[in-house]
Amino acid sequence: MAATLRVEPAGRCCWDTPVRISVRGLAPGQPVTMRASLRDERGARFRAHARYRADARGELDLARAPALGGSFAGLEPMGLLWALEPEACEPPWARLVKRDVRTPFAVELEALDGHGPAAGRLLGRALHERHFLPPGVRRAPVRAGRVRATLFLPPEPGPFPGIVDILGAGGGLLEYRASLLAGKGFAVMALAYYKYEDLPKSIDNLHLEYFEEAVNYLRNHPEVRGPGVGLLGISKGGDLCLSMASFLKGITATVIINGSVANVGGALHYKGGTLPPLGVNPNRIRVTSDGFADIIDALNSPLEGPDQKSFIPVERAESAFLFLVGQEDRNWNSELYAAEASKRLQAHGREKPQVICYPGAGHYIEPPYLPFCQASLHALVGRPVIWGGEPRAHAAAQVHAWKQLQTFFHKHLGGGEGAIPERL
Repeated sequence: MAATLRVEPAGRCCWDTPVRISVRGLAPGQPVTMRASLRDERGARFRAHARYRADARGELDLARAPALGGSFAGLEPMGLLWALEPEACEPPWARLVKRDVRTPFAVELEALDGHGPAAGRLLGRALHERHFLPPGVRRAPVRAGRVRATLFLPPEPGPFPGIVDILGAGGGLLEYRASLLAGKGFAVMALAYYKYEDLPKSIDNLHLEYFEEAVNYLRNHPEVRGPGVGLLGISKGGDLCLSMASFLKGITATVIINGSVANVGGALHYKGGTLPPLGVNPNRIRVTSDGFADIIDALNSPLEGPDQKSFIPVERAESAFLFLVGQEDRNWNSELYAAEASKRLQAHGREKPQVICYPGAGHYIEPPYLPFCQASLHALVGRPVIWGGEPRAHAAAQVHAWKQLQTFFHKHLGGGEGAIPERL
């Protein structure tokens, strides 16, 4: 292996941080296939590859050389990560999820000679560790009253802007987004709400008092700067955050990623009142040629008939809002929901929310460089569903959205001002 494969900066790197991948010591114009692979915590392997040519000096720099094909094409310096897919022996709906942020993902990078279908001679190899717990970030499990969560605090002395982070309908307690965001100067609480320890086993009946208890815990924490806190929710977590902002006190800034403007999945109770779940018609679920469910039309409209009772009363909210929308979302019509929330807010004299739409992006807009997920198991549907989107556009949306939500939270929770463009 005369060639040298380099990853810069070397050493510890957080998952949302870009790196420069290069190979030196090649022949001028040499055809090279780059491969990346990792195993998740359950043992499933994910792979990506792309074909390149070395330059006239015998160097290959993925920041300057476009991929000629493979898992992706074009100039994509981080494509070997966002294009990772489950290998052939794994279920095609496997989704890469980090379940223990205290350990890194180890990415094996290889440079191979040639562009042939069979693996060529190994030219160079590097093992690249990508972490989810930024240096110095403190991780503290929260078991306070009914609240089941994990709080992440930046390394320097506080107080910090506080954010409650709520993920989708998969349940449990996932921390990877909260831990990465804490590295940006926020106190972030990853909040579980069902299928975890002594919490409810389903979302058939959720109580907003539980989420109110979590908000109050964070607001009263000595290292959290008040008076209000922020909310960050995706998918089902998005409509929960919308309900929290509408009914609870102390919410200053709310970011909704592909969320619904109506309560979905089960009844939501608060102080004797109930938001019923939006109606579902299973007969409107289609099956794709790959055997996945396409559920985009399964939900009823929250603008018609009795389903209007599921519409979250966003006009009650005193929070600023940012809606991040994948225009190819196949889970539900996120663009329509963001538009309807904006109409309702403005009709009641509230500030117009910021809405950023991403052409070609699907449902799971995650932190940067997490792989595009075409389909995975939907906890409420009980089978794999397609999430929509096109890999390259979706990857670009994740990078952009990650920066914009930080700008939004710093602006409204204390920090630097920042203009957010309406479209990518």
